[in-house]
Amino acid sequence: MKFTTQLPVFNEQLHAKLVNEGWTPFKEPKKLTTAILFSFPFMILNTLIAFAVLYTASLISPGQFPAETFSITINLMGLVYLFLLLIVHELIHLIVVPNFLKSRETFIGVHWLAGFVYTTQVIRKGRFLFISLAPFFLLSIAAPFVLGIFGLLTPAVAILVMINAAASSVDSLTSTIILFQAPGRTKIASNGMMSYWKKDESSKGEAAVR
Repeated sequence: MKFTTQLPVFNEQLHAKLVNEGWTPFKEPKKLTTAILFSFPFMILNTLIAFAVLYTASLISPGQFPAETFSITINLMGLVYLFLLLIVHELIHLIVVPNFLKSRETFIGVHWLAGFVYTTQVIRKGRFLFISLAPFFLLSIAAPFVLGIFGLLTPAVAILVMINAAASSVDSLTSTIILFQAPGRTKIASNGMMSYWKKDESSKGEAAVR
């Protein structure tokens, strides 16, 4: 695992190598800014899902989540909580990457556009989807129910849950593209902002792109 401040860079030689080996490029945005733009519908959908989850979870919360409208105040601690949310979100991505601690092909990074986790490992489709959607599921769906049971579902926590849901929009876009474009038993490889799929004919389905 390595830390970086640079966004993943497309490698033309790696692209030619993968195509020659039978990998099929996904039809997807080639730039992060374009991906963010196309992810806006998922931002709305994720936020609505999180709102529904929060409403349902509030019903089991023992009086800690007020029904009345509350205001949002941005202060220093709020920015700290947002930064911590970003870290936790990316760490969840990271820890579900296969062998992330020992992998020399896995990176965690911070860029002015976003935080990100990136790996050049070849990963099975199911595992890739799990890596992409884990932060949304854990922080914006599972967490509200758990916090509600223990009476910890406060308005401040609810705001963070909604922000995480919105911030997971690019992950949702990527997952949707992979879900509908790649057949069932496939492997996924990454090259900068480009991703590729190939039928998984091995028993393990995971290896490193070298």
